[in-house]
Amino acid sequence: MNNNIEENLDLEDELFEHYRFEVPKGQAFLRIDKYLMYLIPNATRNKIQNAATDGNIFVNDIPVKSNYKVKPFDVITIMLSHPPFENHILPEDIPLNIVYEDDALLLINKEPGMVVHPGHGNYTGTLVNALAHHFDNLPMNSSERPGLVHRIDKDTSGLLVVAKTEAAMTHLAKQFEAKTTEREYIALVWGNVAAESGTIEGNLARHLKDRMQMAVFADPEIGKPAITHYKVLERFGYVTLISCKLETGRTHQIRAHMKHIGHPLFNDERYGGHLILKGTTFTKYKQFIENCFKALPRQALHAKTLGFVHPNTGELMRFDTELPQDFQDCIEKWRTYVKSHNTEDDN
Repeated sequence: MNNNIEENLDLEDELFEHYRFEVPKGQAFLRIDKYLMYLIPNATRNKIQNAATDGNIFVNDIPVKSNYKVKPFDVITIMLSHPPFENHILPEDIPLNIVYEDDALLLINKEPGMVVHPGHGNYTGTLVNALAHHFDNLPMNSSERPGLVHRIDKDTSGLLVVAKTEAAMTHLAKQFEAKTTEREYIALVWGNVAAESGTIEGNLARHLKDRMQMAVFADPEIGKPAITHYKVLERFGYVTLISCKLETGRTHQIRAHMKHIGHPLFNDERYGGHLILKGTTFTKYKQFIENCFKALPRQALHAKTLGFVHPNTGELMRFDTELPQDFQDCIEKWRTYVKSHNTEDDN
């Protein structure tokens, strides 16, 4: 298996749910390392303490240290960097929106809400489960994920290329690593982005306190280099519609980079964009934002364009998609709102 594919997928940046326990009523306060020793097969206290040190033990979705005292009704989750069932994929008859297919590859326009591959509590209903049903003998990457060369987040919509042969997978992976692919995303972000265009550079690694987030680190020894180029498409005062072109494809790259410069994605719960970050204190405005969130119940991010060289023919191929309806509906709400309201940002 080509190591480039793992680089493109950033597999080591993921956390997968391995164990989940709810502390029963009547449980006396007890250190979590001692408590888990009796619940996890073949676990040692040292292994549990190391997992806690690495930030992989969560109580009620918050990482805890090994001296945390469990209490009744705590929900304990053990998250590790490898899938628990990586060798078991259940084929499922799930419809796929295939926009292009030939003997070497296919392009899928992924719907928002679909997880790309099993893991983190989602072991069925994923794109990989669908691929296993619709296609025989797709090449496996090192984590037993058929055809995957890259991925996009569950609630991000848009284009994904899937390899149908080993040669295609290797060829495409090299293009992603060499940064020769074209990847453009459309995002709606909070705030009035000052510059018409710009570049965000900053190493990305898992957040020190919230292990479900990625964060930018100034220290070049921490994380992996990430580069995002953005351009303003349309301004709505309190939010801005932008285009983002990626040089690298790190986990949550656009989401983390935009938060880093003070412009979290609209309705991105994990990165704080589900709160009202700009605008007025009027009740009608709050209701307007809630209506926008209902129209677009996910982070406002769409993988619009994907370009690459075909691994067999050498032809430069470029695919483009329209914004999905939920994204369009949200933008139209903002266009209507700014026609009758003063939305000049006061920052």
